[in-house]
Amino acid sequence: MNSPRIRRGALALAAAALLPLSLAACSDSGSDTKASAPASEAAGPATGNAAPATGDQPFGPACAGVPKEGAGSFDGMAKDPVATAASNNPALSTLVTAVKQAGLVDTLNNAQNITVFAPTNDAFAKIPKAELDKVLADKEMLTNILTYHVVGERLTPQQLENGSFETLQKGMLTTKGSGEDYTVNDSSKVVCGNVKTVNANVYIVDTVLMPK
Repeated sequence: MNSPRIRRGALALAAAALLPLSLAACSDSGSDTKASAPASEAAGPATGNAAPATGDQPFGPACAGVPKEGAGSFDGMAKDPVATAASNNPALSTLVTAVKQAGLVDTLNNAQNITVFAPTNDAFAKIPKAELDKVLADKEMLTNILTYHVVGERLTPQQLENGSFETLQKGMLTTKGSGEDYTVNDSSKVVCGNVKTVNANVYIVDTVLMPK
């Protein structure tokens, strides 16, 4: 009378032993697609290796200089509106000074879905000091220059491949490039692109853009 029970118990044990093996086989068969996503995400802001085609990750050589933690990091900037986010990035301190001087902090922070081409401190340093001081002292001229760096929509890297955009200053700027290599007006190179803030996409550039 115990024999059928023994056989049923043996069959149950065999099935229990085979179940993990079958699950493991299923897991292995789908590992190529599931494992690839975290790998690409891991190559995000810290490495700058994420493909711009995803539209998600910052890219470019200067991204390595962005703080890894805190308000000035990529994660920190993503939590603030653009003028505030820029004020936490050490490489953009001259731009922030200019924005404050022009009284544009609230304008930029309150704007929705914009793109800012943000010149680095080194970009401003290319301008002779006497000329830069003159611009900083002339609010109208300064506003004219700064608003030329702002486009009224969030631009993806793909849109920069061969683009022409109207700025808030009402002038036009052009972009071209591919992959992680883009230029603006044939003169200013994007050195850290697709940086996200609450209300803007930011492309950090190595030369100040001058409206015609």
